Amino acid sequence: MSQRTPLYDAHVAAGAKIVDFAGWEMPINYGSQIEEHHVVRRAAGMFDVSHMLAIDLAGCDAQSYLRRLVANDVAKLTVPGKALYSCLLKDDGGVIDDLIIYFFTPTKYRIVVNAGTATKDLAWMQAQAANFNVSLTPRRDLAMIAVQGPQAREKFWQAFPDSRATSEPLGVFQAAEWQDWLIARTGYTGEDGFEISVPATQAMVVWQKLLAAGVKPIGLGARDTLRLEAGMNLYGQDMDENQNPLESGLTWTLDFKDANRDFNGKSALARRQAAGNLRQLLGLVLLDKGVLRSHQKVITAQGDGETTSGSFSPTLNQSIAFARVPAGVKPGDEVQVAIRDKLLKAKVVKPPFARNGKPLI
Repeated sequence: MSQRTPLYDAHVAAGAKIVDFAGWEMPINYGSQIEEHHVVRRAAGMFDVSHMLAIDLAGCDAQSYLRRLVANDVAKLTVPGKALYSCLLKDDGGVIDDLIIYFFTPTKYRIVVNAGTATKDLAWMQAQAANFNVSLTPRRDLAMIAVQGPQAREKFWQAFPDSRATSEPLGVFQAAEWQDWLIARTGYTGEDGFEISVPATQAMVVWQKLLAAGVKPIGLGARDTLRLEAGMNLYGQDMDENQNPLESGLTWTLDFKDANRDFNGKSALARRQAAGNLRQLLGLVLLDKGVLRSHQKVITAQGDGETTSGSFSPTLNQSIAFARVPAGVKPGDEVQVAIRDKLLKAKVVKPPFARNGKPLI
C-alpha cells in the first residue's frame, strides 16, 4: 500500500499530478515541469521530501561505528552541524545507498537516507551495529521540506524571521537546531537554500507560510532535471548495488587517508583501483535532435558505454545525460548514442552542466 507524507493534502489542493515514487504518493508536477525548473534556478521553490528517512544515531561508539559503516570519514567532522555526503557500501564495493550524515557531537549524529532504500538501509545499519554501543532511531515523526533557489533563504526568513539569527551564519553543508527543527544549508538542485526537518504535525503550517512568502511548490519531475544539471547522482540510476563509487563519479566520497581505518568495501575498492582500466561517469550533451534517456547505448572509440540518467535540460535548452563509459574517453570527445533506430552525435563533457542559475558548459 502506498504511503503519504503529511503534506499530501496540500499537493492535491494545489492540483498536483500524483504518482507512485518508491511506494509513496508524491507530486511529479503542479502544472509545467519546465516552469517549475526555472522557478528554482531563478527565484525560489520548495519540495516535499518527507518520504526520505531521517535516522538518529546515538551512543558512545557512534563515531567508530560510522567510520566503519561508510566510505567517507566522519572523523573529519568537528564543527557541530557539519554535514558529510557518503556512500553505504557492500563488502564488494557495490553501493547500497548514498546518504548525508549530520554531526552534532561524537556521540550524536543524524543520517538521512533515500525513500526507496530506507528499509534495507536501516536493516543493514542495525546488522552492522551489533558490535557497537549505539542506538538507531528512525524518525517518521518528522517532515522534510527543501527550499531552494537564489531567493530561497531570504524568502525562508520572510516566512520565519525568528530563525534568521540561527540559520544565517550557516555555511554550505552545515546545519543548526532551532527550536525543534533542524535547518540545513544543503540541497539537491545546485542552488542555495535550506532543507528543514520539522515535526510532522507542523508541516502543513510551515508549507502554508512558505507559500505566503512567495515560495512555489515544485514536483519531483523538476527536482530530477535540476539535480541532473547540477551533476548530482540519483540512486538506482547512476549507481546501485552492482556499481561501485570509483566508476560512478563518486571517488571524491572515498576517504583512504587513514590506513588504520577499515570500512565496508575498502579492500574490494582498493583491488579494483589497483587493477586500473576503470569506467567513468561523464556527461553528454546531444548535438543532434533527440532526447537522451537512461539505458541508451553509447558508442566510443574505446568501446561501448551506457547512459544512466538523461533528460531535456531547461537551462541549456539541450538534451543532456550521464553516461558510464570506458577508460580513455575524455571531455571534448564526440561519441554516438543509439536512440531508437538512429545513431546520434553527442559531446562528452565534465558535469555539472549548470548551477547557481547559470550554464557551465
